[in-house]
Amino acid sequence: MRFFLISLVFLLVGCASYPKKNGFVRVEDSDRPIQNPYFSDTLVDYIYKAKIDVFDKSFGGILVLKKLGPASHRIAFTTEMGNTLFDFSFLNDGFKVNRILKELDRKILINILRKDFTALIREQNSILEQYQKESESLKKATILGKEHYYLYQNNRLAQIVRIGKGTPKVVFLFFEINDNIAQQIKITHYNFKLTIALKAIID
Repeated sequence: MRFFLISLVFLLVGCASYPKKNGFVRVEDSDRPIQNPYFSDTLVDYIYKAKIDVFDKSFGGILVLKKLGPASHRIAFTTEMGNTLFDFSFLNDGFKVNRILKELDRKILINILRKDFTALIREQNSILEQYQKESESLKKATILGKEHYYLYQNNRLAQIVRIGKGTPKVVFLFFEINDNIAQQIKITHYNFKLTIALKAIID
């Protein structure tokens, strides 16, 4: 009987939603869309020193994100010598590989990078559910058919979390925000060997 009760507790906790597991309480949904301001200015070239660890290999260089127009971005990752590692174009949910290093040219990786960068540059999203905990708010949305939660701390976007079966699969962390630019960004995957670390290059 005791074993049954313990098992039931673990089952109920395991089945709890991501907000509930983290102590958030459901509140009335807002009509205002989710806002991600970090790559929304067409006048800014967002340039980062980047390190990407994948397939037990490490790639370092410069990542440039450029907003070209409404819902249109281009993202290029080059070595510091200027050799292209990958070059992607995004338009709404559309995606195009302009160039990619043969070593990185794997369908599974390209698909994951598409999902990651789409989440990173998506400026607005409809709120499906909204939650609150003290000065933190959590907003649920979908990106490319996947469940995501946007975490705001004191009205500033601090995290995006991609969820699968109620648990985090990918976490995007934004640090040192200055004039709507995240000076540092870290993307960590928990079901795939991939991490992306970005540090803004200031002129």
